[in-house]
Amino acid sequence: MRSTGPVRRIGRLLMATTATAAAGAVTALSLAASPAAAAPTGTTAARPGDACTAADLGTRHPYVKTTEVSPTITHFKGWYVTEGTTGQQTVSTDTTTVISVSVGLNDTIETSFAVEALSNVKATVGLDVKLEYTSTSEESNSVTWNLTQPGYYGFYKGTKKVTGTYGSLNCNRAQQDDGSWALEWTEGPGSGSFTTFTTLEEGAVRCQDGVPADSIMAKAQALLDCGSAAAKADHPAGAVAPTAQQKPDRPALHPTPTTSTPAEQPTATAHSTRAALDCSAEAYKIAVPGKPLSWGAPLLADDGVRLRPSSIFSAHLDNWRLCNVTEQDGVLEASLWNWGNGGCATITEQNASTERAVLMTVPCAEDDLQRFYVYRDVPGSSKIGVQNKYTGSMMGYDRYADGEFIRQYSSGRQDGTGTFDLTEV
Repeated sequence: MRSTGPVRRIGRLLMATTATAAAGAVTALSLAASPAAAAPTGTTAARPGDACTAADLGTRHPYVKTTEVSPTITHFKGWYVTEGTTGQQTVSTDTTTVISVSVGLNDTIETSFAVEALSNVKATVGLDVKLEYTSTSEESNSVTWNLTQPGYYGFYKGTKKVTGTYGSLNCNRAQQDDGSWALEWTEGPGSGSFTTFTTLEEGAVRCQDGVPADSIMAKAQALLDCGSAAAKADHPAGAVAPTAQQKPDRPALHPTPTTSTPAEQPTATAHSTRAALDCSAEAYKIAVPGKPLSWGAPLLADDGVRLRPSSIFSAHLDNWRLCNVTEQDGVLEASLWNWGNGGCATITEQNASTERAVLMTVPCAEDDLQRFYVYRDVPGSSKIGVQNKYTGSMMGYDRYADGEFIRQYSSGRQDGTGTFDLTEV
């Protein structure tokens, strides 16, 4: 290990921050413990530039950047009704368009971040959209309707497809115009696109029916291709061969679930070689604010990082160095090298998409699974939040207890248990 000038300067900055924190320790600790420091409980979604608190350093929230709502026909069948065949008809329609709920490239919608993103979409567009994984291909294709007039009908099912883009917000310090510092929600890594839809509507429509413009029924009427010869010709009662417009625009198949990382995330590389790290000379504890337990690396390769008490028997397993440090827009990025076992903190590749996956240590490599963003409180406080670069998830723990694992949470821990103290030892 060798220490570089920039890394040493960052170490001195953190040392100075910690020293200054001693004078304001009472204020800082009361901030972490006060009700005001709890995660926001209001229904208003956070926006870039909004204020946050030290308890939010370990959390992450999506925000909706753009939305588009488009009426879409998902099932359709042309049907001809003659005199004597009116009345209630049950028609099996053909699938024309498949809409699947997704956030990024993840269509399982199992993480709190994905659910919150779709909840924000619902609030933004004012529609009752799907908040869990489903697909329109899973809906029954049968439509039952009472027909009172003969003619050429389109039996349909349709929905309002809602698409758009989202960003990811993290709490971090920002310098104000007057030189002071404050905590704000700032846009971080993890943007992407989403798709969802409203409850399916069904019905039957004729060319001569008056329908609201840009409605689901109007989209179905357009599929009748009313100006075509096929639409104007007489047919026997029953199904009419589909026109080119009415044929499916893509296969009605559910895509095979994938555990691959969304395209907007960096690419992980294999743990094949030991990386040459430029580490700070200073070592730090990553501790629970105001309490004795801190991150402790394991001795055994198949164990994870746990909350442990520090003592003379800790064998430096509770000591971490920041390596290959960079800073952009006030956010540190670093590898976390453990003094005790010589490994780097990581979320293992096979668990990258798993909520509550355990933080491990492995031989250091050039790998974004081993890179972490560090979000900091205002100068004078040593409080931080830690986010894995590859997965986008925040580090935290289920409960405060000796031996409890440090885990990843897609939105962080909203009770403040993802905020830690980075203190020099």
